[in-house]
Amino acid sequence: MSGALLRSALIVGSARSSAWLSATWGWCLQRRRTCTAWSTPYLLPLAVPLLLFSADLRRVLRETGRLLGAFTWGAFATMAGSLLAFWLMPLRGLGADGWKVAAALTARHIGGSVNYVAVSEALALSPSARMAGLAADDLIVSAYFLTLYALARGVPPEQPSTASLDEQAAGGAPAPAASASPGTLQAVAEVLHGATALALAAAICFAGTSIATALRYTGGSITVITAITVTLATLFPAVLAPLRASGEGLAAILMQLFFASVGASGSIVVVMKTAPTLFLWSAVSVSTHLGLVLAGERLWGFTRKESCLASNANIGGPTTAAGMAAAKGWHSSLVPALLIGIMGYATATFIGVACATVFRHMQFA
Repeated sequence: MSGALLRSALIVGSARSSAWLSATWGWCLQRRRTCTAWSTPYLLPLAVPLLLFSADLRRVLRETGRLLGAFTWGAFATMAGSLLAFWLMPLRGLGADGWKVAAALTARHIGGSVNYVAVSEALALSPSARMAGLAADDLIVSAYFLTLYALARGVPPEQPSTASLDEQAAGGAPAPAASASPGTLQAVAEVLHGATALALAAAICFAGTSIATALRYTGGSITVITAITVTLATLFPAVLAPLRASGEGLAAILMQLFFASVGASGSIVVVMKTAPTLFLWSAVSVSTHLGLVLAGERLWGFTRKESCLASNANIGGPTTAAGMAAAKGWHSSLVPALLIGIMGYATATFIGVACATVFRHMQFA
């Protein structure tokens, strides 16, 4: 969690993800022998279902409208960018880790950090390569966000609705139904809901691991766990609704512990050798993604607001997309932006694992 605290408290944190900061902190502690590298077989499998309790795909399809189309186009743009980057730089210097880290970064640029580590785990990517991928990609993503906000500066904020103006004039509070604000994502987890969420996540992990073992799906437990959770969230959204805030809070803690363990297991020598190549690889991939997303405005008629929010959800995830909608005053798009980001969480792991087969063939062809 120190990485998350540093990100919110320090200026340098604004340009780095909490994942990278936690990994670096873990490496520093390991170098000082304050902690040692430890096994993390349960952290990621538990975090995945906790984070996906809100992945109700029926709600995504119902409430996102054209933004879902823009997000889908952005996902294809990411895959095209990754293929171009891998064709130009097949990452052979990383050996067997080359195609794996390419697949993990592809998943990250469609969903988010949780998909990066899920694909890394499924493909058995080495800790050093994981840390190098995070370090290099964070620099590119930081520059990408600056570019994205610059592209969106010409889109004006929305005018408040008549109902909102009447409420402000009367000094009243907004109706409870309109309380879907970023603050709801940070709701304090109640003990009962937290315990229930953790117990359900553990049960899903057990079921997913058992199914993967029975099917002899080597390294596939994460994808099976993801599939089970998304299915439950779609079929029983009302049952899982009380667990969402608690699940997200617990998942954040588990993910920071996981990233710290990656840093404690990594080799700084390997990171320094491989990060420059991965930096260029990510630059090509993200630049191609952004170029194709902007081309989609002419091809498919997406507005600049739709393109920016969809691309933000691809590269950053639901929280950064919703944050952009709030910061720019696009209040009607806040919840749809959040939902398409959740869609990325639900699908990016499968896409990354599928792309891994293509990258592996390209690297060793």
